[in-house]
Amino acid sequence: MRIIIAPDSFKGSLSAEMVAAAIEAGVRAVNPEIETIKIPMADGGEGTVDALVSSTGGRIIDTKATDPLGGEIMGRYGILGDEKTAVIEMAAVSGLPLVPPRMRNPLNTTTFGTGELIKHALELGCRKFIIGIGGSATNDAGTGMAQALGVIFRKPDGSVINDYMRGGLLKEVASIDMSGLNPLIRESDITVACDVDNPLLGERGCAYVYSPQKGATLEVVKILESSMMTFADILERDTGKNVRNYPGSGAAGGLGAGLMAFLGATLRPGIDLVLKAAQFENQIIGADYVLTGEGKLDEQTVYGKTIAGVTAVAKKHGIPVIAIVGKFIDSQKLIDMGLTSYFSICDGPNRLDYAMKNAAVLIESLSKRLVRLLIAVR
Repeated sequence: MRIIIAPDSFKGSLSAEMVAAAIEAGVRAVNPEIETIKIPMADGGEGTVDALVSSTGGRIIDTKATDPLGGEIMGRYGILGDEKTAVIEMAAVSGLPLVPPRMRNPLNTTTFGTGELIKHALELGCRKFIIGIGGSATNDAGTGMAQALGVIFRKPDGSVINDYMRGGLLKEVASIDMSGLNPLIRESDITVACDVDNPLLGERGCAYVYSPQKGATLEVVKILESSMMTFADILERDTGKNVRNYPGSGAAGGLGAGLMAFLGATLRPGIDLVLKAAQFENQIIGADYVLTGEGKLDEQTVYGKTIAGVTAVAKKHGIPVIAIVGKFIDSQKLIDMGLTSYFSICDGPNRLDYAMKNAAVLIESLSKRLVRLLIAVR
C-alpha cells in the first residue's frame, strides 16, 4: 500500500510537518511496510514557508528586517530546493501578531520589512518568488514594501517622504518615482499567494473589511478609505497599472495591489502555488490513498482551501482522499468536491484546549484506526 500524507497545519496547535509526522507514525504503527510520502501543505497563509521548504528540500534564511511599527525584528523566509525560488510570508515581518493589541492601528503600520525580505532574496540570487500575503497588520497599499525596494514617494512640494510609508502617509503622496526600483525586480517572476478576492476600494475593500480587525476605529476606516481612493489614482497614473478592481487587490491592506503595480506580480490562489511548487501531482501518481487534514473543515473549505486543492488533484487520478480534522461541519459540498470522507480527531466530548494540546497524540490514534480499516477493505 502507498499512502500520500498531505495535511495543512492545525492552526495554533501543530505545523503541517508535525501533523504529517503524527499521521505517518499512526500508519507505521499498524504496518511499517506501508510506503508513505509526506508532502506538508499550506494555502498561502501561515505555514507556507515551512511546508514548501520541507517538501522541496529547501532551506530557511534568517535576516534582520523592519517590523510593522518600524522597529527591528529577525525575519525569515525560505529558499526552495531549486535554489532559485524564494518563498516569503509577509506576516513574518509585517503581520498582526507582531503588534501589541493596544498599539494596533493601520494608520501606523508598514510593509517595509516585507520589501526587505524580497531585497535580501534578490541579493542571494533568487529570481522567482512566491509571496503569501495573509495575516497582515497593514493598510499601506504595499508602499512600504515598494519603498524598501527603491521606489520614491513625493509630497506635493516635490520633497521625498523619508519616513517608513504607512497607511497614515498615503494622503501625503502626490507622485511616485519608479526610477530607483531595484533593477533585479525586472529579471524576476513574482507570484502572490492570495485566497481572497476583495478589491482595493469600497464596501468590500481593504479598509472597510479588514482594517477593523487590525485595530481601526470607524473614524480611522474612513480616513484609510479616503486616502486609498486618492492614492489609487496616483498609483495608476504613475505606474500605468489599473489594479483597483482586480480580485485580491485589497488583500493585506492593499499589498496585493502594490505587488501588482510596483513589481508586476501575478495573483493566484495560494494552494495552487503550493501544489505546483511541491510537484504534488507527480508525487501522488500510483498512490492508493491520500490522507490530508487541517484544523477545521466546513463549507468554506471548498473555496480554495488546502483540502479542496489536494482533493481536486487526487480526484483527477481516481485516488480516494480522507481528511483528518480537528472539527468538521457536515456538508454535502465536501463530498461533491470529491472528498471521500472525513473524521475528527476528538475521541469524546473534549474541550478545545485539550484537543489542541494533545493534537499529535489524537491524530496518531485516529490514523491507526483509519489504516486498520483501509487494510481490511483493500
